[in-house]
Amino acid sequence: MYRPLVASAGLLAALSVPAFAADATIDVPMTAPGFDWTGYYAGLQAGYGWGRSDISGIDGGPFSVSPDTGGGFIGGHIAGLWQFDEAVIGAEADLNYSSIDGTAELGGPGNVLGTDIKWFGSVNAKAGYAIDRVLVYGIGGIAFAGVETSQNARTAFSDTSTTVGWTLGAGVDYALTDKFVVGAQYRYYDFSSEHYDGSNGFVARDQDVKLNTVGINLSYKF
Repeated sequence: MYRPLVASAGLLAALSVPAFAADATIDVPMTAPGFDWTGYYAGLQAGYGWGRSDISGIDGGPFSVSPDTGGGFIGGHIAGLWQFDEAVIGAEADLNYSSIDGTAELGGPGNVLGTDIKWFGSVNAKAGYAIDRVLVYGIGGIAFAGVETSQNARTAFSDTSTTVGWTLGAGVDYALTDKFVVGAQYRYYDFSSEHYDGSNGFVARDQDVKLNTVGINLSYKF
């Protein structure tokens, strides 16, 4: 008596499982597609720069002095990026107005030599690794700057020249939205040595400028 009942119950249970499975639906959440870094960008950056300027000459006897420099900068940039899986490569150009300067005395009070980086910029290659909306990258290329050398010893002398060098750095960007990207960056600049002819009784000198910068940036993706 009990065996037929148990067998019937087992048969009904077995038949009901496929029917229940056919009627039941399970909503599996879809994974949102990752951020695509491919595109063209334009934006602004600002930060602080510091470094050292080595000034030397031989006219009238050898001399050298090394002012420490520091100050802020603000500028703009444009870029183009292309993403291949997690790899991102591209190019970027920037131009900055700066108030990075410094002075040092040579041979006692009243003879002050100075360096003033009035503007600087660069044209760069850029390569990084994307983790969805985060991009970690390295950057480097040709750098250029408008650098003034000056001297104040009873009368004043100053001369500005455009100097060319190189730059290397790293940074991280984060895509706030599909259009706006924020980031932070460190750069090192070597503007090499530039020769300045003296005038009005001031001797010629060579000036070698090195610069570090840290900054933040905001970009719009087109």
